[in-house]
Amino acid sequence: MKNATLRQLKVFEAVARLLSFSRAAEELHLTQPAVSTQVRKLEEHAGNALFEQFGKKIYLTPAGAELLQIARAIILQFEAAESAMTQFKGVSGGRLNVGVISAGDYFFPRLLVDFAGRHRGVKLNFTVHNREGLLIHITENLTDLAIMVRPPADLDTVNQPFAPHPYVVVAAPGHPLVGVKRIPLARLMHEPFVVREKGSDTRNSMEEALGGQLAGIHIAMEIRSTETIKQAVIAGMGVSFVSAHTVSQELRSGSLCVLDVQGLPLILNWYVVHRRSKRLPPVAQAFKDFLVSDGTALISQIVPVPSL
Repeated sequence: MKNATLRQLKVFEAVARLLSFSRAAEELHLTQPAVSTQVRKLEEHAGNALFEQFGKKIYLTPAGAELLQIARAIILQFEAAESAMTQFKGVSGGRLNVGVISAGDYFFPRLLVDFAGRHRGVKLNFTVHNREGLLIHITENLTDLAIMVRPPADLDTVNQPFAPHPYVVVAAPGHPLVGVKRIPLARLMHEPFVVREKGSDTRNSMEEALGGQLAGIHIAMEIRSTETIKQAVIAGMGVSFVSAHTVSQELRSGSLCVLDVQGLPLILNWYVVHRRSKRLPPVAQAFKDFLVSDGTALISQIVPVPSL
């Protein structure tokens, strides 16, 4: 193992955590062949197979499970060293590690660009996750800051709201409920819904909005991708409960319409979250302050939502 590299360990950790070479490649912004090559080289250094495949699924071998714990400890040590050195660089020389739930992917890169423009020399490490993946990153200290809608209730975290986050029900322009005023929630029970997966922030928000009527909803499809959900709704496959920030472009173009449902929109908040015990590097603290002071105005410019 003496010739193994930190890069190989990071790639291995991502594949082991996601149990998917393709999803690891997407998270790491690499090609799938590049990920496979890094894992294969690490297996050569280890002298053991780290994964095994049954059907279309991959699993850690006993050797892989053992190495995963060691790899995570090594990665954390390197990150701790980098964090310690960052304290001496200040904001402009630091690396910002931030993770965000997928709904934030529609505006968050522009926020990062704006922040980096104010602090030359900042290095950005930006990852996108579903809620479950982001909670893992918080728990395992894999990110300095997390951007989400529902801060974890079972972790000791600091949760700072910085912008409103509206949720709406959308439909294709030709849907018979478009233009109907004050639609009762009970009326929606007759409509097929295209929804995000259980455990996602959007699904949790839908459960909150629909309350006791959730059991009566007709779920036609459950899809992990917001982009695919939007295309399904545009095609007329059903209606969907979504973050208004994820459909701002479609609302402006007219390819989707917001239904006027009683009790909606549901207005929640975007939160910037970190472990209470986390010693934030100067760049992370500066970015947190930036979100609190300018987040609302910038998000409204980036993803303007028509009057709801």
